[in-house]
Amino acid sequence: MLQGMTSEPELQNGVGTQDAFQRLWTPHRMAYIQGENKPTGPGAGDGCPFCAIPEMSDEDGLVIARGDAVYAVLNLYPYNGGHLMVVPYRHVADYTGLDLAETAELADFTKRAMVALRSASGAHGFNIGMNQGTVAGAGIAAHLHQHVVPRWGGDTNFMPVVGHTKVLPQLLADTRKMLADAWPTG
Repeated sequence: MLQGMTSEPELQNGVGTQDAFQRLWTPHRMAYIQGENKPTGPGAGDGCPFCAIPEMSDEDGLVIARGDAVYAVLNLYPYNGGHLMVVPYRHVADYTGLDLAETAELADFTKRAMVALRSASGAHGFNIGMNQGTVAGAGIAAHLHQHVVPRWGGDTNFMPVVGHTKVLPQLLADTRKMLADAWPTG
């Protein structure tokens, strides 16, 4: 039993059914759940954040690296510290819609992301993938993006399993700088 915790239910006004669990609030996630930064429609001019980010400074947009056809950017709502995405500049929804140059640079940036994450944070492994379409879990289905999620041995701890919460050890701005500095060139 953890110190300060009992097996007796505690009165927890406003949090639902009484139980013995402590609560760790993550109100920043509610913005994502309620649709913050999500487009209003499928077009490039419908508030697509992936179309807006390239117009921002690297720091403001959390851009790690820019290529000719794609860019790498930190995920504003990460699954793990260092979770980034490789995104084509062109507003295209489906992987089959990429041209050869976009496909090649997306693959190259994915490899560079892995190198940078290993160098900067000692990542042990990766989850890499795309959710194609809303039914497949794409939060922004109208603009293709590939996730690169670093993983470490033991990173599947009780927080996401029991608490449905991720603990990020670093501010996103600091993570962006660390990965930008570690990004391989050429």
